[in-house]
Amino acid sequence: MEQNEPNLADMRISYEKFELTEDSLADNPLTQFNNWLADAIEAGTQSIPEPNAMVLSTVDDSGEVHSRTVLLKSLSPTGLVFFTNYQSQKAHDLEQNPNVSVVFPWYILHRQVIVTGSVTKVSREESAEYFKTRPHKSQLGAHISEQSRAISGRLELETQMKDLEAQYPEGSEIPLPEHWGGYLISVKSIEFWQGRRSRLHDRLKFVRTNESGLLNQADAWQVTRLSP
Repeated sequence: MEQNEPNLADMRISYEKFELTEDSLADNPLTQFNNWLADAIEAGTQSIPEPNAMVLSTVDDSGEVHSRTVLLKSLSPTGLVFFTNYQSQKAHDLEQNPNVSVVFPWYILHRQVIVTGSVTKVSREESAEYFKTRPHKSQLGAHISEQSRAISGRLELETQMKDLEAQYPEGSEIPLPEHWGGYLISVKSIEFWQGRRSRLHDRLKFVRTNESGLLNQADAWQVTRLSP
């Protein structure tokens, strides 16, 4: 091994902060997720910069898996909502295969939440309502970005930004781009993973047993403990 090269095999920590038992688990996945999300937010941005960040995995038409980080922007009994460019790689994947998995990696708490489900687009009205809450330049950026496509260089983006800033100065209303909006993840399962000592982790998984069941309905889910 070269000098200063990290020894990955020796990198480890002992997970001893919390435990997750059946008695402490909420009776529905929405309450349990909100409890853990509150803990992640309380940890502070120095420890968890974006507690609503989740790693989204999709599958394209050739079976190749793609993963990237997106932000959870809405959570309700019907599911999880994120927003993106409808012309992106992820959107093309979702057109072919709506099944997804997302992971919330709250490392400082020795926790992760793993969600599986399928997506549908949210209404144009819901997308527009959220779009208006975005900062001015983030709204402009949504118009400029042809997400996932090759471009000539950074200058191309900056030139387009200057042009749009002249067209839509600060304070002006910026229309919702046709190629931008939200997706709702309808949850099929949600696993709460708590790191424990000796790698004997706690894994409690809610699996939906009622196709029309909501995240806040205890009788719509079955809880199973998984081996670590």
